[in-house]
Amino acid sequence: MKNYRNIKRLVNGTPAIDGAGVHLVRLVGNNDVKDFDPFLLFDAFDASDPATYMKGFPWHPHRGIETVTYLIKGQIEHGDNLGNVDMIREGDCQWMTAGSGIIHQEMPQMADRLLGGQLWINLPAKHKMTKPQYKPIIQSEIPVVEETNATIRILTGEYKSTPGATQGDFVKASYLDITVHPDSEWEMDTDPSHTLFIYIVEGKAGFGHDYPRTISSKNVVLFAEGDAIKVKTTEKEVRFLLMSGKPLREPIAWGGPIVMNTREELMTAFDELDTNTFIK
Repeated sequence: MKNYRNIKRLVNGTPAIDGAGVHLVRLVGNNDVKDFDPFLLFDAFDASDPATYMKGFPWHPHRGIETVTYLIKGQIEHGDNLGNVDMIREGDCQWMTAGSGIIHQEMPQMADRLLGGQLWINLPAKHKMTKPQYKPIIQSEIPVVEETNATIRILTGEYKSTPGATQGDFVKASYLDITVHPDSEWEMDTDPSHTLFIYIVEGKAGFGHDYPRTISSKNVVLFAEGDAIKVKTTEKEVRFLLMSGKPLREPIAWGGPIVMNTREELMTAFDELDTNTFIK
């Protein structure tokens, strides 16, 4: 008999303005690191007014983390000090390992709608200062599994033995984009030791097992431990992003765009930014 995951936390998120004036919703942040480990941050954006996102995220540094940006609608131009210049388009994903230090910019382009999210994954202490790298994943590289009741896009990890577009070099996380059809039930086996949460992009559905709750779009659901997750839709389909990974259980020292293990490491990073020795 399966031990289905129940709801541990429901997160409504907090409206925020980041970068040079981008309106977004912060659903996971530095007050949530224990519950969401190995994930540090999840920002969702859904905007139809260019004035709320066009100023973008000009040049800024990162160290000690990986950022995963997934676009369902819209376009974002990326550039970094490694020389990468790329356009993240509808259905694309950008995986960036900041490692020892990277400076980049993310600039949304004019579109009818900007819809997606950015996930931060913590790097293990032994890999904090790894060599930075940038990995663009275009829509055609993302495997799609069609089932009777659902469509599953596999950004990273695997789903029922189908590998995703990438596996991640340092944290073996899973990131799935799942649409469950109307009036349907869908379930997936999960590793009981992994942190698992979802962000509901559109629609609503019943989540949890012993005490299922109908939860609507723009919410994050963090699940308790279990070896499976179950979803039941209403008369309309639901689309959600599912993220899971094994907790690192390491100390965290977080300052803005930099996440290290100790305050000393954090202060070193900021000192290096001041002395122009940040990039290795």
